[in-house]
Amino acid sequence: MLWIVATALFMEQLDSTIVNTAVPAIAASLQVAPLELKGVVASYLLSLAVFIPVSGWMADRFGTRRVFGTAVASFTLASVLCGLSVNVPMLVTARILQGLGAAMMVPVGRLLVVRSFARSELMAAMNFVIVPALVGPLLGPTVGGVIVHWFSWRVIFLVNVPVGLAALWFIPRHLPDFRSASSRSLDVDGLLLFGAGTTLLSWFIGVFGEHPFDSFSFVILLLACGLLSAYCLHARRKPYALLSFAVFRVRTFRVAVLGGFVTRLGLGSVPLLLPLLYQLGLGWPAWRSGLLLLPMAASAMFMKVVAPRLLRSQGFRRVLLANTLMVGVTIGMFSLVTASTPLLLIVLLAVAQGAFNSLQFSSMNSMAYADVDAANASAASSVASTLQQMSMSFGLALGTLVTAWFLGNRIQADQVAVTDAIHATFRTLGALTMLSAWSFSALRADDGEAVSRAALGKT
Repeated sequence: MLWIVATALFMEQLDSTIVNTAVPAIAASLQVAPLELKGVVASYLLSLAVFIPVSGWMADRFGTRRVFGTAVASFTLASVLCGLSVNVPMLVTARILQGLGAAMMVPVGRLLVVRSFARSELMAAMNFVIVPALVGPLLGPTVGGVIVHWFSWRVIFLVNVPVGLAALWFIPRHLPDFRSASSRSLDVDGLLLFGAGTTLLSWFIGVFGEHPFDSFSFVILLLACGLLSAYCLHARRKPYALLSFAVFRVRTFRVAVLGGFVTRLGLGSVPLLLPLLYQLGLGWPAWRSGLLLLPMAASAMFMKVVAPRLLRSQGFRRVLLANTLMVGVTIGMFSLVTASTPLLLIVLLAVAQGAFNSLQFSSMNSMAYADVDAANASAASSVASTLQQMSMSFGLALGTLVTAWFLGNRIQADQVAVTDAIHATFRTLGALTMLSAWSFSALRADDGEAVSRAALGKT
């Protein structure tokens, strides 16, 4: 069972990053500009955000084995469709289906572990399934770069197929089937309001492709805001709302999640913009671009060992204030990377960025649950996970929009123009991230002490 869940987490995390280094190759194959492919990456994250809140209800109603098996089957089928896509709309649609599978697969997989092991064994079991999930982002950019260099970009999606088929064979034989004795009804009205509002807002921001910001776009924006406002009113009256915003009454949760939303807007597009800088701007091959992202992921894993001690000695408020500034500084420093920059300096900058990012995510996510009681833990997890995925997808769209604005009418085949535009975007995103540090000033010096004394390391 642990191997099945660990493999599913590995597949989900691998696919969240493996596409980034392949974007130039996919753009050339589908005959579109690279910046127009942000929807291929963002749609996966956004699909996760919309469907994660439904996963718990699905598992309680239909059983963990059936939901997990259906999720793996959907993820595998979507991977095949991604590999067979002949245009951008088809690829984006397949990625949405892939995100739907991942949204069910990962939370239900964790639920299987929690319900299968005693508390005394839970830490060892969770560590077993989390390690492959951490290796996924580590290998994703490198594997994607190597595959694109030697094979077609379609292979990066098809590598999931044999793994998914093997998982489907093992699932009915080795997975327990848990379900809730009391089944509550699904908040269908809330799902429609939140899903439609989020989708329209994503279209306005540009997650799903380029469009003019004309009067029709602003009608879409008003409609999106109206639907999301209606959902907020609905959630206040509904006892078991899809996403309960009552947890925002907890100050530390509110600061960590909303402050983290703004911080992730700056961070969201960095994994996509760096491969574009290396490949389109500096003219480096995909395999080299992927390898240059490897130090970032490696240092992020190392920081998970250091983070608990640092938070214990300095406290959440001091760490988040200082570290958010450092995240913004390192993002801005990528604007100094040119073809003549020594490789060692680029590697060191990637190491610093990965370490600061890891500390930021560990701090924000741990702080969010510092004062949330057990009764509201599930609701808090759903809200935090959903907003995290939304902020990353919106941040990716924001980064590509800013890059397109700085690029102006110049073509994306112009290496100098692309380099200048991406450099300017890094400076802009860095400044935005540094400004988001102000949101953490609402924390108190002793906030999160109960959490910082325990072992952290969650992402």
